[in-house]
Amino acid sequence: MTASISGFSFLRNGVSLGYPFEASIRSLLPLVDEFVIALGHGSDDTRERVLAIGDAKIRLVDTVWNERMAERGFVYAQQKMIAQYSCTGDWAFYLEGDEVLHENELGAIRSAVERHHANPQVEALVFDYLHFYGSPQWLAVSPAWYRRECRMIRNTIRSYAPDGQFWMVMDRHRSGRHPRAALAGAHVYHYGHVRRADYMQAKMDQVSKYWSHGAPTVRYGAIDARALRPFTGTHPQVMHDWLAREAEVHFAPDPHHVATARERKHRLAMQLERWFGIDLSHKHYTLVA
Repeated sequence: MTASISGFSFLRNGVSLGYPFEASIRSLLPLVDEFVIALGHGSDDTRERVLAIGDAKIRLVDTVWNERMAERGFVYAQQKMIAQYSCTGDWAFYLEGDEVLHENELGAIRSAVERHHANPQVEALVFDYLHFYGSPQWLAVSPAWYRRECRMIRNTIRSYAPDGQFWMVMDRHRSGRHPRAALAGAHVYHYGHVRRADYMQAKMDQVSKYWSHGAPTVRYGAIDARALRPFTGTHPQVMHDWLAREAEVHFAPDPHHVATARERKHRLAMQLERWFGIDLSHKHYTLVA
């Protein structure tokens, strides 16, 4: 029997914060039976743009964010779970508003779902990440950036998101664990750090309110050049217009940037990865297949 898939996400002020959310939604729609969006009350025309996509699979859940929730980004977890709890599919596919799928990989994702659907040991699917940085021509590749992450989980198990990024499986009374997962054989294209700098500053100003710390000044060039490599592939078709209009174009690492202690630690980690063929980035899953 073919497994059903629900897509889900959460949004608020996606236009004013520079999210390519329309492209994100469009990239996932061909794969899912429904797309649930927890849509926070905002001040721009995000809602109108979502509705203008005009797909009957899209279902909106109107929400109001708790502006007093400044505990380690937990407001994002709340919104993520509001959307997930409204999903009805066998599997739930979470895609953030700056994450996009490539049309050439949708078949591989569907095949992975069908291959593992009958195996209850596989609770989630893990995607390889392409983190674009500074401009669409560059990728961030150091262990500071998660190389893989779960974006699809069985919607028939007890799962919980402690923040917007990952899940815990709650099959014990008081404690959770990372999901048991298999590789999806596909990528998530992450464009959050190529939006125009003014959009990025607005986004950082908002995020800081929910993490109890001040927002840093956005300077894309202030990065260790060793943490970057050129992108040689193709971008998803649905991203072409957004990249032409909204992405940074003129980017280069600052040649006078002095590596921070954290960046020096990641330089060492990358050297160890090359020597020993290992991946030292953080993981929120356990591979079982």
